[in-house]
Amino acid sequence: MQLVPGRPDRPWMDATNQRFAYRCLPLSIANAIGWEILCPCAFEASWNGENGIDDLKVRICKGEPVHEGIMSHFGHGVLTFTVGYLFRTEPGWAIWARGAPNWPKDGIAPLDGLIETDWAPFPFTMNWRFTRPGRVSFERNEPVCFITPIPHLEIEKIEVETRPITDDQDLDLEFRAWSAARLDFNREMADRNLAAIKEGWQRFYIQGTTATGRPAGPTHRAKRRLAAPKVVSRSDT
Repeated sequence: MQLVPGRPDRPWMDATNQRFAYRCLPLSIANAIGWEILCPCAFEASWNGENGIDDLKVRICKGEPVHEGIMSHFGHGVLTFTVGYLFRTEPGWAIWARGAPNWPKDGIAPLDGLIETDWAPFPFTMNWRFTRPGRVSFERNEPVCFITPIPHLEIEKIEVETRPITDDQDLDLEFRAWSAARLDFNREMADRNLAAIKEGWQRFYIQGTTATGRPAGPTHRAKRRLAAPKVVSRSDT
């Protein structure tokens, strides 16, 4: 199965009016926060609603290469992909394996897994579960697994607090400025103000500035492009 950088675009986002879905920067950035493992062939899977392994069937489409790594292995309507990679990461880093973000598929849903790839000497499988009895199809080169390396031990150090926003005067000021600007803009859009209609939407977040003009700083990203995997020979290691 091919391993490629996550793509930022989605067919359903392309189909929105004037591609407005891409105006949501958190959505489009999340699309590319990892690498995709692609389906090696077009196939169809069906499930009759029962829990046995044989109650889920896989049929490779005519003319497609046969791939034995697509199967019913666990029963209970779970479709399993053997991804064919044994991932290794630095100590404390794990692989978060899931479906491609913001890529909905009718009738079946990807199951998330967190794999401790800093020590485990064995690969993992990617699993999808039918949401109801029926039939689903996958196309060749459709993403069936999406991997993101994360420092998973760090989350154990996080302490979550809730407090009034007024405890931080600067943050409260910035929030109130944004809130007022948002209300004014929405009101102008509702009143068919030509300037607001021409602007289309507010761009504070995508431009990396607050409503008062304060820049976000070097950590802001409006686009993300990850490196393609490279093949390393024994002599390079």
